[in-house]
This record gives sequence, structure tokens and C-alpha cells, in this order.
Amino acid sequence: MAERRTLRTQPAMKEGDSRGLKSSGSLDADTIIAHAPDPVFVSDLEGKILQANDAVSQLLGFRQDEVLEQSLSRFITPDETREFTVALREVVERGVMRNVVLNPRSASGEIIPTSLNASALRDPDGRPIGVVGILRDMRELDKARAYAESLIKNAPDPVFVSDLEGKILQANDAVFALLGFRPDELIEQSLSRIISPAETREFLAALREVVERGVTRNARLNPRSASGEVIPATLNASALRSPDGNVIGAIGILRDMRELDKARAYAESLIKNAPDPVFVSDLEGKILQANDAVSALLGFRPDELLEQSLSRFISPEETREFTAALREVVERGVTRNARLNPRSASGEVIPTTLNASALRNPDGKVIGAIGILRDMREYEQVVRDLEKSKSELQEKILDLEKFEEVVVGRELKMIALEKELESLRNKSKR
Repeated sequence: MAERRTLRTQPAMKEGDSRGLKSSGSLDADTIIAHAPDPVFVSDLEGKILQANDAVSQLLGFRQDEVLEQSLSRFITPDETREFTVALREVVERGVMRNVVLNPRSASGEIIPTSLNASALRDPDGRPIGVVGILRDMRELDKARAYAESLIKNAPDPVFVSDLEGKILQANDAVFALLGFRPDELIEQSLSRIISPAETREFLAALREVVERGVTRNARLNPRSASGEVIPATLNASALRSPDGNVIGAIGILRDMRELDKARAYAESLIKNAPDPVFVSDLEGKILQANDAVSALLGFRPDELLEQSLSRFISPEETREFTAALREVVERGVTRNARLNPRSASGEVIPTTLNASALRNPDGKVIGAIGILRDMREYEQVVRDLEKSKSELQEKILDLEKFEEVVVGRELKMIALEKELESLRNKSKR
């Protein structure tokens, strides 16, 4: 049987054909095919199988003698036979063809999804005399694809699949619910249909990042819905890869930002209109936002505060204390009554206390702090006034005590004199 599998002994081969599989000083091609881990076969240009390795028999469940000298049309449908014949012509013209879908029927009757990659088999004069085909069993991959499609279809978030030009290949119900389009109005359409030209350029840049890094995060998109509403969204995308590992598209997850944007606008309104000085910083202490009360407190214009590090306004020692306070915010979500003494635009050192709470991203991760300053100048003035009043009161108490000593001393002396007078009166009467 092993003898019969080699091209050199096949009666269907033309004289000299087997020489095309050998090159001087190289391994015998028969040996390479026989020991290949993938199912490999050789056919002539009419599709008759001249050679097949053991992996072909294992895939289809046929014995070697049930495969050799048979036409591939015995194992595939008439439609696929025509497609395979076209593929053979492509091999002759181009020398190779890739990812032709074949669904051969096994000995047990199972339809086995496969893909076929084939290259030309040439005689010593370079003329194509057949093909060397490699089959790939797609059953596990098809299961994985079906599972992935199920995940996409049933995902609660809007999920879509696009090619590298931005054409939408697949989208789940959540996408249609978000945008209000029917499936036939989105599938096979370019994403540029529902986003602006500027955002289309940004999306294509995000796709390039997916190709280069395998992922892109928090790209902003504002697609226009069927009703004309512009919907703020963020896009997280990961690479969609071919079986060979090449990036062929992207799987994108959209996040509807309308409620979050409303919450942010409300929070920004609260900060802007708060009576106390309120600022937002990142975890390095850079000021991202500050309300008018901060400017009024420190005397700086907003453009002199924003994007500046808080270390510009406080001492190095207090910068270290503020950094420690930020660590406490990250660990505990809050810090209270940290002392800060920022220097104002006029050079005045202003005593304040800082209460801060964590600023979190949509995933709950701490990304900064919202700080509320309390101007302690009036409080400290009151404390100083109280200390002064206390000192003055203590002095008055001392004076009173001295006065009391004097008064009590006089009273005691008067009592003593009266007793002495009484004693003298009594003596004179005797």
C-alpha cells in the first residue's frame, strides 16, 4: 500500500511527471507529503486523486484504496465540484489558490467543513500537471465561530464586526436597538454612513491601532440614529484574526454615553456652581477642572490654574502631603482635613483644609480626586481673637485676684482692729 501512495508508481501519472516532485539534493516530496500532519493530497488537473497521506484517510474515514484513483467529485457536491474545477484553473493561471471551501462527505456520511489551499504541481519543464492540496478541518473553528457569533448576538452591549475598511459585517440586536436601524440597513454598509467624516478618519486610525496593537480603547464616536439623534458613544475594539493569525477586521463594543454624559454635565454643573472652592485633579496632582471660587480664593485666572500641577501653588513638603492624601483617596475613597497653604497670585499664603473624594471612571477605577478647599483665614482669625481674649481675660483675673487679696487683707485688718478695741474697752471698765 505504501508503494501505491507514491507518485512514482501511480499508473495515471504521465511519463516523467514524478520527476517534478523531486529536486536535486532535496528531500523526496513523497516523504514530505506522507508525513505531513495536515491532510495533503495530489490530484491531476481533472481532479483525480493521485496521492493522499494518512491524515486524509483519518479525516474522511476511507481506506487508501477507496481514495486513490478516485475523482474528488465522489466526495463533494456537484456545485463544489464546479468550484473546485474553477480553483484548478486558478492554480494553473496563478500557481496557487487559498481558502476554497469544500464540504466532503466522510465514510460515515458526515459532512465535514474544510478549507483548501492548493499550489501547482509542475513537470521539469515548468508546465502545471496537477495540484498539491492541503485541507484544513474547519469543524472546531466553525464551532468556535458559532460560539463567538452567539456571544456577539446575545451580548447586552452593542457589538459589531467590521472589516479593515470599516464595512459592518455583523451586528447584534443591541446595535439595532441603539441606532434604530433594521439589520439590512446596517449590514454590508460602511460605518462612515452613520458617523461624520472627521470621526470616520478617527475610526480608521483606531482600526490601524487594532492592527498594530490588537486593541483600541475609548475611541469617541457619535453615530447618527435612524431618527437623526446624535448618540455619544465610546468604542472598545479588538482584532478579528484569520485562522493564520492575520488581522482581518475588528470586533467593536459600543457604550452609550448619553446617561454618563448627563451625569458628567450635572457633576460639572455642581462643581462650577458650588459656593466652596472645588477642583478636580488627576492622580499626579494636575488640576483638570476648578470652579470660580478657586480663582476667587487664589486670585489666578482659570487658564493659570488648569493643566497646572498643584505643586506650583504649595510648598514641596505640602506637595508630599498632598501626594500621600491622593494615595489615601485611592485606597479608601476619601481623605479629610488635609492641611494646605497655597500661595495666592498676590503672594499671600492662605491656610486651607482639603477634603477629597475619589473620581472614578465608568469601570469604577480611581482616576483622580475631587477636592473641596475650606478657607481657614477667618477661622484662624477667630482662634487668634479667642486666644487674645483668653489672654486678656487671664490678665483681668490676675488683677481681680490681686484686688481681692488687697480687699480681703484690709477686711482682716479691720476685724483685728475691732477686736483689739473691744479688748481695750473691756480692760478700761474694770
